[in-house]
Amino acid sequence: MSLVGSYVALSKPLAAALPVLLLTWLRFGIGGLAMLHWLRKPADEPPMTAQTRRLLFLESLLGNFLFTLCMVYGVSLTSAVSAGVTMAAIPAVVALMSWAFLGERIGARLWAAVACAALGIALLALARPALGSPEAASAAAAHPQAWLGQLLLLGAVLCEAAYSVIGKKLTGALGPKRITALINLWGFALSTPAGLYVAWRFDFNTVPAATWLLLVFYALAACMWTVWLWMTGLKRVPAAQGGVFTVMLPVSAALVGVWVLGEPLDGIQLLALAIALAGVLLATLPTRLALRVGSRR
Repeated sequence: MSLVGSYVALSKPLAAALPVLLLTWLRFGIGGLAMLHWLRKPADEPPMTAQTRRLLFLESLLGNFLFTLCMVYGVSLTSAVSAGVTMAAIPAVVALMSWAFLGERIGARLWAAVACAALGIALLALARPALGSPEAASAAAAHPQAWLGQLLLLGAVLCEAAYSVIGKKLTGALGPKRITALINLWGFALSTPAGLYVAWRFDFNTVPAATWLLLVFYALAACMWTVWLWMTGLKRVPAAQGGVFTVMLPVSAALVGVWVLGEPLDGIQLLALAIALAGVLLATLPTRLALRVGSRR
């Protein structure tokens, strides 16, 4: 999730240099080339059922394709720190979806962790310039369609939460590497028509070499590394508990926005990040029962 947050923030300069539909298509294409050897079916893997195929399509449609479009367009219309504020809702939405669709039990400590995650990042909103101030006027001039960007980021929240819940179901049927490769293949297929149309009209000579290097990192991080790490983790923890770790997405997005893109960060924002990280500790520290069981082994 820290890697996801970093590429969420870094997608802002990429979206400024490349059309979003082209950027999405190139992302899946580069990721697919890197994962060709992951597409081969392992000898010990059972044949895919119709339900598994449907889940793979939904995982790619929601968690890869639509999330990428909503996130990149949303960040391009707002800011990396604003994306961090909006993405604060992900842990709570994952917990609710896990309870509703997977029947997972949500304990008091996990709910407290979700609350810390949401509260910590939501505090970032308090650090925004006061309405009517010169800073607010400057922000409005820089992002005249910020309201649309926020709606798109909310759509990205729902897509990311669905991605976590569906991913948990998929890890019971397929290995993490194969899931990663197959959903990327679906993402490439979904983005190819629009990507080819935009590529036909785009002048690639206008893109500097540094942007291409950033695009390669973005593609490998978004399509390969983060998905494989996430699916490997979901095999071992409940989706609701894993959802708490999505707090690292807005935290790292905000930090990259500050350190790399030069966006402001003040004391309230630092407090917000500390509270969010406290939520991760609440979710991951072993309980007394787990400690007693571990000491008997």
